[in-house]
Amino acid sequence: MPMVKPSRFARWFGRTALRLTGWRVVGEFPDVPKLVMIVAPHSSNWDGFLGFAVKFAVGFEVRVMGKTQLFWWPLGPLLRKLGGIPLDRKSPRGVVEQAVALIRQAPRMWYVITPEGTRKRVEKWKVGFWKIAHGAEIPIFPVYFDYPSRTVGLGPLFHTSADMHADIAAIRTWYRPWRGKHRDTL
Repeated sequence: MPMVKPSRFARWFGRTALRLTGWRVVGEFPDVPKLVMIVAPHSSNWDGFLGFAVKFAVGFEVRVMGKTQLFWWPLGPLLRKLGGIPLDRKSPRGVVEQAVALIRQAPRMWYVITPEGTRKRVEKWKVGFWKIAHGAEIPIFPVYFDYPSRTVGLGPLFHTSADMHADIAAIRTWYRPWRGKHRDTL
């Protein structure tokens, strides 16, 4: 697992934030150098706060993809420091190719993405997370935020096959029991 240099304040902040809000983390983090972590359901801006609280509490390093428009001053430098990667969705290379190239260049990287691509309810997930994992030949690590039970859950590693639609259907089925702040996952 990619770890960051220990910061007592960051660990304290993350653990305190989780404790004060009543959230807990269940499951085990895998010991692999590279993966695509998908987090769902993503239905609230609070999801980002929870994600960073877990990141600080545990002390692992993640890279979070965000649209270039989020990385303006003064937010941009802070987002980069926290692991944000600005990706240009209008680039001729495409987002998937940019992400795969970044992952291949790094000796270790946990790359976080929300499969819905938005906080709004969607019928279909974006397939970029699968294409990135498949293209970089790394596993997918599903993580959920279940608001009714205030649980951040860590799932099993999922390795892509040649059938993208079957893989995504299986992952969505795994997510079915958990609810976001404002809606169900599916």
